[in-house]
Amino acid sequence: MKVQLVDPSAFTPPYDRALAGALARAGAEVELLTSRFLYGSVPEPEGYGVRECFYRRSAERGLDASGRRALKGAEHLADMRRLRRELDADVVHYQWLTMPELDARILPRRRPRVMTAHYVLPPAPSNREVATARRMFGAMDAVVAHSEHGSRRLRDEVGLDPARVHVIPHGAFDYLTRLPRETPLPMELERPKGTVILFFGLLRPYKGLDTLLEAFRRLEGAELWIVGNPRMPVEPLHRLADEAKGRVRFLTRFVEDAEIPAIFRRADLVVLPYRDAEHSGVLYTGLAFGKPLVLSAVGGFPELAATGAGRLVSPEDPTGLAAALDELYARGVLVETDEGTLDFRHEQERILVHEGMALARRRLLHRRVAAALGTRGFDIVPP
Repeated sequence: MKVQLVDPSAFTPPYDRALAGALARAGAEVELLTSRFLYGSVPEPEGYGVRECFYRRSAERGLDASGRRALKGAEHLADMRRLRRELDADVVHYQWLTMPELDARILPRRRPRVMTAHYVLPPAPSNREVATARRMFGAMDAVVAHSEHGSRRLRDEVGLDPARVHVIPHGAFDYLTRLPRETPLPMELERPKGTVILFFGLLRPYKGLDTLLEAFRRLEGAELWIVGNPRMPVEPLHRLADEAKGRVRFLTRFVEDAEIPAIFRRADLVVLPYRDAEHSGVLYTGLAFGKPLVLSAVGGFPELAATGAGRLVSPEDPTGLAAALDELYARGVLVETDEGTLDFRHEQERILVHEGMALARRRLLHRRVAAALGTRGFDIVPP
């Protein structure tokens, strides 16, 4: 069986490549159709092929080239039309569509089509946003949600047939725990003192950094690391950081995979104070490294917290967030080791959770793809 994964803009290379590798290990022939990722390196393909067949001219000009986005837009329609000739798989699995409203109308006819709903709808969607989601997801034979929350929104708000919606957990990014090469902590984060609270990932307004910094003002004896490529002005964040009692360190650039293990291993807990989300690769990176998680009660986060893998707080509640961090100490969830760092008492439980989710992702998706093929007349037995 051949599966082609499609992520035209390379929105989520870690997920794309982890899924491609998992499907390949499960016995499928896999090819990822995407574009060159311009921000840094990506995981090397293991057992699957990659074709960078989107936005080649704009990628050649580089990330900072003048007019790159306009050129990318100009290339888009021709590249989507070319996709019709590139597809030759038994199943086509879309991860993202760059221009959903347009792309839903010009998708190649090849079926069965599967799409992962990495994001379904904003909290209070407009009629147009709902219509676009209905057109995009409705064009698929099956849609994968990472949580029951996402599944409900696909059924109840987007209006999809429940039989076409499947819940498959995201799975932990455990490949990051066994990289062939790791680098030490970046210079900006060297020689930390005391507890380290980590915020990691793209810096965007919806991720609640202002709430986190307001909460951190109420804590003592800890460091806060804000690590990630900014997609928002960072000057207001620096001003809030100046008011904190503890030290706030910023590393505002793209972080290569080889740098991630040292950062997560040194962190004592990982915080995701988001205002809105369906799920987050950062959450599943923290899970892979066995870190305690403090999560806003948005999207699918409460379902993971219900397994015991995280502590929930209300979004946009700095008082509640600060109290949750304090509570970790009061309950003895975080304990000091002989080396002076903090560890999580429920480490073994967390390992079982993330290993089970990764296994579910590999097996269930492969079975569902095979089942989709069976309905199309292919004689395939799922492993």
